Amino acid sequence: MEKIILGIDPGTNIMGYGLLKVIDKKAEMICMGVVDMRKTKDINLRLGKIFERVTGIIDEYLPDEMAIEAQFFGKNVQSVLKLGRAQGVAIAAAIHHDVPIHEYAPTKIKMAITGNGAAPKEQVAGMLQRLLHIPDEDMGKFMDATDALAAAYCHFMQMGTPVSDTHYHGWKDFIKKNEQRVSKRKI
Repeated sequence: MEKIILGIDPGTNIMGYGLLKVIDKKAEMICMGVVDMRKTKDINLRLGKIFERVTGIIDEYLPDEMAIEAQFFGKNVQSVLKLGRAQGVAIAAAIHHDVPIHEYAPTKIKMAITGNGAAPKEQVAGMLQRLLHIPDEDMGKFMDATDALAAAYCHFMQMGTPVSDTHYHGWKDFIKKNEQRVSKRKI
């Protein structure tokens, strides 16, 4: 059985993405890259770019599932809000295409890849390079791409194993699992 997993590392400056092909119990990298939005000043245009690019990736590679790095709590509230918007837009693109979503905390992803939930990005990238036999020239200069690939690989490792992270299989499922966060009024 073949499955394609899209990994996303959300961000409003640079968003990473990575795709894995899983055949039986073996994973191989299809591609990874980044969406660089640093030249776009308007945050709303950046969010639109995220939606367009995630939609384009989904249309091109037809992933069966998406793994996304969940928000972490930081000291800078504005940064957390911007990251949440980027994550929400990527999730909306996947839901729009009926791609099931799986969220993983950064520490869970690092633990799955390296065995250390506090591992630095360089260690995660190095371990992925060894696990997936990625040539040096394909590693890229942005760790956001390897972070996204790490989310996909974490999900690959969780397949067949019950996980406690949140999964959504469409808008109705999202609302059902988040009733306390969703307004009951009609729009």
